[in-house]
Amino acid sequence: MIDVNQLRKGTNFTLDGELYKVLDYQHIKTGRGNATIRVQVRNLRTNSQFETTFTSGDRVKDIHIDTIQVEYLFDDGEFLNFMDIETYEQPQLRKDVFGDSFLYLKENTLLKLLQYEGEFLDYELPTSVEHKIADAEMAVAGDTATGATKKVTTETGLQVTVPLFVNVGDTIRIDTRDGSYITRV
Repeated sequence: MIDVNQLRKGTNFTLDGELYKVLDYQHIKTGRGNATIRVQVRNLRTNSQFETTFTSGDRVKDIHIDTIQVEYLFDDGEFLNFMDIETYEQPQLRKDVFGDSFLYLKENTLLKLLQYEGEFLDYELPTSVEHKIADAEMAVAGDTATGATKKVTTETGLQVTVPLFVNVGDTIRIDTRDGSYITRV
């Protein structure tokens, strides 16, 4: 059990049988009375997000989430299939767990899956991935005083805003945290 004052961004805990991850943390101390701890949390099973408030001194049960390194194999329509690079087991996760983040995945991409008591709950993408450009808008250099850009589509269907010099067939590096263009490889 941990005190709610120890909750920080990224901390995992269980409350009333549900598993949560802290997304944001605020400690509020008024002039009188106990402090209030307001946390934005995400339910690891349902992916729902909400804000909850605790009183200073409340306690929650902290949990340890195991991390395994996996390699993305393929998408069978409903599930994404992976291979544990140590044991060669092949876990599956529902595609909806990833949301639009599955567009960052292509065959042989290494990532981490998070599990609690054998149940896969979440994932951690690498900070950057390299994708080949499959389609690009036509762009004319013209007035480039403000840094002209264009939209391209990668081999996985991901849309990225890139500088005008990037063409179809080029390979680019993309930041998975915000989907932004980093560099041409």
